[in-house]
Amino acid sequence: MTLIARTRARAVETLALDAPQRRNALSAALVGELADALTDAGRDTGVRAVVLTHTGTTFSAGADLKDPPDPEALVALLRRIVELPKPVVARVTGHVRAGGLGLLAACDIAVASTAATFAFTEVRIGVAPAVISLPLLSRANPRALSRHYLTGERFDAAEATATGLLTAYAEDVDTALAPILDGLRRAAPDALAETKRLLTARVLEAFDREAADLTALSARLFASPQAREGMTAFLERRDPAWVV
Repeated sequence: MTLIARTRARAVETLALDAPQRRNALSAALVGELADALTDAGRDTGVRAVVLTHTGTTFSAGADLKDPPDPEALVALLRRIVELPKPVVARVTGHVRAGGLGLLAACDIAVASTAATFAFTEVRIGVAPAVISLPLLSRANPRALSRHYLTGERFDAAEATATGLLTAYAEDVDTALAPILDGLRRAAPDALAETKRLLTARVLEAFDREAADLTALSARLFASPQAREGMTAFLERRDPAWVV
């Protein structure tokens, strides 16, 4: 069963996370298939830009707790989005949690509908937003991230835009995306690639500098007793033992 739906229109390749029954959680299989689809799009001279979107009511619920990806594989996926020689545009009409926010931060442009909601839920299950910090800390407002990282609160598209997680939000996301995609279609392919390289240089510096340490941190936290309790509590739909 395919987990990534691919369509193309006027040189824009759309990759849709297509595991709605799992809330498009980042399983090992989904991460691998998305990485392959991005590689194909990057090599295809007929592709001018990539739209990353989803089926169902959730863009991504974060890591799949039953089949989590290896942290190194998630780092490689995020880096592939950042390094892709084509602009990657996130189209969000549903909820985004935890690791899903890393996908948004890795994209060059991110647009969401007013129905979208966001939350860094890692601390509530005993882990930290470690690997996804590689693109996030380079692009988002540090003061706003402090609150969202530390509390796990849910916030809306207006707040996500102010924080720097989104480029824009609108009631009709496709209407908001139309001029963006038109602009990308009018741009010269080589110029787009070099301009993206300018924009992502500092993000890639963070990957080079911090990826190994953050990957190790993620692996250590996911293997911790608190993470086991937090994940068990989440699956059992109860509060973890530390809630007061």
